[in-house]
Amino acid sequence: MQKSTFYIAQMDCASEEQMVRMKLRGQQTVKQLAFDLAARQVDIWHSGEVRPISSALSTLGLGARLLNTEYQDKAATKEKTSTGSERKLLLLVLGINAAFFLLEITTGFLAKSMGLIADSLDMLADALVYGLSLWAVGSTLSRQKNIAKLSGYFQLGLAVLGFAEVVRRFLGAEALPDFWTMIGVSAFALIGNSVSLYLLQKSQSKGAHMKASMIFTSNDVIANLGVILAGVLVYFTHSALPDLVIGVLVFLLVARGAFRILSLAKS
Repeated sequence: MQKSTFYIAQMDCASEEQMVRMKLRGQQTVKQLAFDLAARQVDIWHSGEVRPISSALSTLGLGARLLNTEYQDKAATKEKTSTGSERKLLLLVLGINAAFFLLEITTGFLAKSMGLIADSLDMLADALVYGLSLWAVGSTLSRQKNIAKLSGYFQLGLAVLGFAEVVRRFLGAEALPDFWTMIGVSAFALIGNSVSLYLLQKSQSKGAHMKASMIFTSNDVIANLGVILAGVLVYFTHSALPDLVIGVLVFLLVARGAFRILSLAKS
């Protein structure tokens, strides 16, 4: 038995962890995984060569890099989550993300805020990843890949439509977005993201604790804070430009997430 430790540069929130799990689920030599999101590392206990695992992780585009490999008599003792418990956890986190997607996209249109609309799609991106994980529990790898492909194209299409709407609003004469709604809803979504991350981290080990640095380096949290900042700038500048700028930046995150999901469909 071997334990290989990988540093994954862009694995800064639980959704990327789920993508790594789904990618390695098809590797027969992988016996156990242990994640440290704060350090952006994953320990992989496996038999055979580490090269196939390294190649699989590289296709995700998360900047995976092998740190070391060492031989061990057996994998670390760890209380494994049952299939039923895993389904319940993923359903809960999926529900949180889906609820905030609906909240943000509805208030985004009412407040005429591209930042909120873009952030809602970022929440949808996470919901899709958790949904894929839920579908994959006890499912075949081929089914996982087919759903990943459909979800990735769907998310990419939403990002393209979002960019088009930003351009339309930039060229047109749109009313100023409601900055109070932007700030309030984004702050609420920030709490939702923090709860999701806490639940997923806690599930890995009952003795593990959440590090604040992990939360504040999350792409989701950065997006929430970005919308809040945009709302403040709209108030002081009396311009819709800050809202459009943050909308573009978050849509870029959504598009990047779509390409990552599509990478899961690759063999």
